[in-house]
Amino acid sequence: MMKTALLVAIAAILGTMLLALVRALRGPSVYDRIVAANVFSTKTVLLIALITYLTGHADLIDVALVYALVNFVAIVTVLKLVRERNLAPAKDPGDHRPDV
Repeated sequence: MMKTALLVAIAAILGTMLLALVRALRGPSVYDRIVAANVFSTKTVLLIALITYLTGHADLIDVALVYALVNFVAIVTVLKLVRERNLAPAKDPGDHRPDV
């Protein structure tokens, strides 16, 4: 019974990942695409965690945690790139593009 519930959860996560992928490809704005990429990566972490529980290989949790950290750094970097149009640090604290 529990194994069936986990397989249903994996199928639901895969469906959500497919929807996020569609939104990432068709999103009306760049921010929608960034959020969809973040959702896709978060669902990937959940999928790895469920597969870890299902198979009993506890070492895959480390992979999920590293993937989550890389996802966080990547999303913050992409958001800075979109906002500032440059990854270099600002010359002084007040020297950045004003919010639009």
